[in-house]
Amino acid sequence: MGALMIQGTGSNVGKSLLVAGLCRVARRRGISVAPFKPQNMSNNAAVTADGGEIGRAQALQARAAGLEPSVHMNPVLLKPETDRAAQVVVQGRAVARAAAADYGALKAQLMGAVLDSYGRLRASHDLVLVEGAGSPAEVNLRARDIANMGFARAADVPVVLAGDIDRGGVIAQIVGTQAVIDPADAAIIRGFIINRFRGDPALFDAGRAFIAQRTGWPDLGLVPWFADAARLPAEDAVDLRRASGAGGLHVACPMLSRIANFDDLDPLAAEPEVRLTMVAPGRPLPGDADLVILPGSKSTRGDLAFLREQGWDVDLAAHVRRGGHVLGICGGYQMLGQWIHDPEGHDGAPGSTHGLGLLQVETRMAPDKRLTRVQGHALGQPITGYEIHMGRSAGPDCARPFAHIPQPDGATSPDGRIAGTYLHGLFAEDGFRAAWLGRFGRQSALDYGAGVEAVLDRLADHLETHLAIDRLLALAR
Repeated sequence: MGALMIQGTGSNVGKSLLVAGLCRVARRRGISVAPFKPQNMSNNAAVTADGGEIGRAQALQARAAGLEPSVHMNPVLLKPETDRAAQVVVQGRAVARAAAADYGALKAQLMGAVLDSYGRLRASHDLVLVEGAGSPAEVNLRARDIANMGFARAADVPVVLAGDIDRGGVIAQIVGTQAVIDPADAAIIRGFIINRFRGDPALFDAGRAFIAQRTGWPDLGLVPWFADAARLPAEDAVDLRRASGAGGLHVACPMLSRIANFDDLDPLAAEPEVRLTMVAPGRPLPGDADLVILPGSKSTRGDLAFLREQGWDVDLAAHVRRGGHVLGICGGYQMLGQWIHDPEGHDGAPGSTHGLGLLQVETRMAPDKRLTRVQGHALGQPITGYEIHMGRSAGPDCARPFAHIPQPDGATSPDGRIAGTYLHGLFAEDGFRAAWLGRFGRQSALDYGAGVEAVLDRLADHLETHLAIDRLLALAR
């Protein structure tokens, strides 16, 4: 076999899900398959076994392929810290901070790492399924591109173009892409997919025929809307569901401007006895919340300022006065303390920021990032998770740790209502999640991991039904 690349007519058209589903399809056919995304932009990262980090979409795709996540599945990861700058992670390690205006010059140096990682996967698997980023129609970025056609041409990988009919204008999306890209780039596109269709597929037969006739590209299928996608971990913050469930324990989580690793909340959203509300900027924290979770953040001090701009600090203080509970995860834990010190500017401008004052701890930022998987115990239950953070926290409330891994982690207030931890992924552990919910008088019988596996199988069935899978696999070279 070889490789096949799924590019999209824009961001968030479903490329990640298509690659995940195709990975599961190939695996079920006995094909050794690996996912690959040359360049990703996301603050939702997974920690690999060797202590690197990649986008969580590639971690999900690896799971669909039956593989351990590897740094080579996403060799360049951009983690936005402000609207104009991002941390640059190469083969799992943070190597630079770059302003958007400067990143273009840096990309030329990154193609070597991208091709190295791709070559490693090609050497060890029958099939590599590649996911593009954004759109090849962004011709202003083509000269130094490593994410779409620049990679496809350099690695000689055929491309299938996916368009999203749910957002409207899919004919223009696909035909327009061909119209604006270089003819040599258009020549390596081997077909198109219409994604996220709702309604009677026959109503779009003429549209599909028009696209095929106008572009000369084969029609490889129309994929109906897959509602169960909401049950899989989301990578993009735009995918965050604002609410789930209709009753039970009410958990509220503010959507910080640099929210990170928010898939920590997915297992709670899947719980029948939990109602999860993702609180959008400009909206108050709900007054009837039982628990507020402050999530991870790529810019702790920046997001603490953002939290205060929304008035969420006032809402949180009122929540605590009413007897509510608060859990801070990673950056959220740091925010709960008395101070966040960053004299050398590792997390933004140098300085110190008053925390929310709900835990007796102080945090000092450091240049080294802790990236590790962990095992231990919390609430009497075995746990596995991962750490991905800068900074260390200490103070009197650390005498009541949240977990032991085996060293103490996190802190808890004397009354037990306020807690913080550096550990991500804990709620995916069924035993821990059941014990945590038990503290609020709720029960859990959910097998979260089995649920994710079942959705991946249903996704593969869905694609087998609606795509020309044999033709797609035959395109790989």
